[in-house]
Amino acid sequence: MCGIAGLVSRDRLDESLLRLMTAQLVHRGPDDDGIWWDSEARIGFGHRRLSIVDLSAAGHQPMTSSDGRWIISFNGEIYNHVDLRKQLDASGQGPVARGDGWRGHSDTETLIECIAAWGLERTLENAVGMFAISLWDARERELHLVRDRFGEKPLYFGWVGGDFVFASELKAIRALPAFDNRICRRALGLYTRLGYVPAPRSIFQGIFKLEPASILSLTLEAALRPLAEPPREGERESVRLARYWSYRNVVRRGLANPIRAEADALEALDGALSGAVRGQSVADVPVGAFLSGGIDSSTICALYERHSPRKVHTFSIAFEEARFNEADYAREVAAHLGTVHSEHLVTVREAREVIPLLPAIHDEPFADSSQIPTFLVSRFARGEVKVAMTGDGGDELFAGYNRHFQAPRLWGRLRRVPKPIRAAAGASLGLVPERLWQQAAGMLPPRHRHLGGKANKALRVASHADSFDDVYAAFLDEWSGEASPVRGFAGTLSGLDLDLGEGAPDPVRIMYCDAVSYLPDDILCKVDRASMAVSLETRVPFLDHRVAEVAARIPLDLKVRGSQGKYILRKLLYRHVPEQLFDRPKAGFAVPIGEWLRGPLRSWAEELLDPARLAGEGWFDATIVRRRWEDHLSGRRDSTDALWSVLMFQAWLVGQREKVPLAA
Repeated sequence: MCGIAGLVSRDRLDESLLRLMTAQLVHRGPDDDGIWWDSEARIGFGHRRLSIVDLSAAGHQPMTSSDGRWIISFNGEIYNHVDLRKQLDASGQGPVARGDGWRGHSDTETLIECIAAWGLERTLENAVGMFAISLWDARERELHLVRDRFGEKPLYFGWVGGDFVFASELKAIRALPAFDNRICRRALGLYTRLGYVPAPRSIFQGIFKLEPASILSLTLEAALRPLAEPPREGERESVRLARYWSYRNVVRRGLANPIRAEADALEALDGALSGAVRGQSVADVPVGAFLSGGIDSSTICALYERHSPRKVHTFSIAFEEARFNEADYAREVAAHLGTVHSEHLVTVREAREVIPLLPAIHDEPFADSSQIPTFLVSRFARGEVKVAMTGDGGDELFAGYNRHFQAPRLWGRLRRVPKPIRAAAGASLGLVPERLWQQAAGMLPPRHRHLGGKANKALRVASHADSFDDVYAAFLDEWSGEASPVRGFAGTLSGLDLDLGEGAPDPVRIMYCDAVSYLPDDILCKVDRASMAVSLETRVPFLDHRVAEVAARIPLDLKVRGSQGKYILRKLLYRHVPEQLFDRPKAGFAVPIGEWLRGPLRSWAEELLDPARLAGEGWFDATIVRRRWEDHLSGRRDSTDALWSVLMFQAWLVGQREKVPLAA
C-alpha cells in the first residue's frame, strides 16, 4: 500500500514539484520514497512506499520493466502475484527467460513484467487485487492511469495551471504552487445530498476521480489540453476512457445463471470467500482483522482463523456511552473463535478530538460520521499490525442495508394506490410531528430510534413518487423534497445508475447501485483515508471479484428472508459461530453526533453556521440551513446527517481559505 503522484508538464519538468507532491503522502508510505522523470517527455512519477510484500530495496518504486519499455508507480496489492509469476515463467516470457532473472519477490515487479509480456488489459483481467496504477509506455509515449474493480484505492487526476496531474489524494495536487482550481458548485450540491462527492467529480473544478475498473489513456499532447468535464468512455481518441471489467455485466450474468440450491450456493460462497481470505492474509508483515461483532467482520474473522496457521489478531473499540457500545458482541465472537483479541475503550472526549482532524484526513468534504470510529480502530490496530482485514462490501453484495428490502416493500404497497390518494395521505403524514414517529420507534434499541423519522420521510416521499427509482433516491437524499441548501444549485439525485435490464428485481437493482456508487465513494473512501492516515493497510476479502461473481449468482430469496438480509452469509457464519450470538438488530458503526450537536459540539456548530458567515461565504442559503439547525436543536426533527454534511464542508473550508478562491 502506497501513495502515488505525478504530472505531465507544459514546460521543463521541475523535479522539485514531484518531491513536493510526494511529501504530502508520507502517511500513505512512510518506509521509502522515489521519483522518476523523463525530461524530454516532461513526465514524472513520485512514490511513497508502505512496505508490505518484499521489504527489501528490490521493491523500490517507481519501477522500470526489465525490457525498459514500462515505468510504473503502483499503490495496492496483487494477491495472486505468485501465481502470475509462475505463469510468466512457465510461458517463457518473463525476465528469467531473458536471462535477467527476478530482482526480488514484490508484486509490483510481477505486475510490470506481466504488463511487458501480456499487455495491460490482459494483465488486469488476470490480476486479483486492489490498486491504483500510473504507467508510462516509453515506446508509444502514452500515459495510462488504472483503478481496481471496485475502487478500493483512490486516484485523482486533472489539470493545474495547464499541467496534467494525478495523485492518490487531493493534498498532493493542492500542494502545487500553481493550484488555483475553484470549488465546484455542482459537486457541492451533490455532496450535501449524499454526504460525499460522487465520482467522477471532485470538490474542485478541473480535478476528477478515476472511476473503478477504468483505464484512462492519454497521449502527451492530449494530457496538456485541459478538460472542463470528466472524460467519458469512448468519447475521444487522444483521451481514452475504457472499462476492463463491468460489475453490471457480472450481476446480469448472475441473474441469468443463478445457483438455486441453498447447499450449492453455500459451498460456492464458502470456497470463494475462503480463497479470498487466504490470499489476502499473505504479507511479509503482521496481518490482523477488524472485529465489530457483526455478521460481516465475524465471517471474515471466522474464515481467517480457520485457515491461518497462526493465531489471528483481532481489534475492536468499545465506547464509553453504553448505548453505542457493542464491544461485548465482538468479545464473545473472539472468545468463541479463539483469536488474540485487543479492545480499546474510546472516551467521548477522545472521539470528539478526532473531529478537527477529519478535513485534513479526507481532503475534500466527507460526511459519513462513522469516519470517526473507523479512524479510531485503525489507529488502535496500527499499534500492533501493519495490515488489517475488514468486513466491508458484505452489505452491498448480500442485501445488508434496510433500504434493500424496506424501500421495495414500501413502494410495492403504495404503488397500487392512485397517486392523488397517496399525495393526500402524504400531506396528512407530513403534519404528524416527528417526535411521535420517534415514540412509535421507541421499541427499538436507543441507537436505532432515528428510524422513526426515516419512516416518516420515506412515507412522505413515496406518496409523491412516480417510480421506485424516486423512492430509492429519497432514501439516499438528506434534502429530498426540499430546496437545496447550496445557493445556485437546483439539482437532484436523478439519473442514478439502476439499469440492469428488464426484469431485474428492485432490491437487486439498488444493491447494484450501492456497489458502484455508495461503496467506492463513501465506504471505501472512508476506510482508505482513515487507515492510511495512520499508515495501516486494509484489505477487503468480500471485494475479491471472484466472490462478487459468486454472490451475483445467489438468488434474492437466499439473501433476504422476511425482514432480514444476508441470509446465506449468516448460514456460512453459523458454521463457525453460534447463531444466538447474532440474535440482535443490525447496527452501524455509529457515534451520537446528533446529540453532541445539541450539547458539547453546539458552540462549534453555531460558529460554523452563523448566518452572517454563511451569507458572506456564498455557498449556503443561510435561511434554509438555519431552519434545519433550529428544528434539530428543538427536537422537532432529527437532521443529524443533513447538518453534518454542511458542518463538514464548513470545517473543510476553514483549512482551504488561503489556497482556494471562494468565488465560483
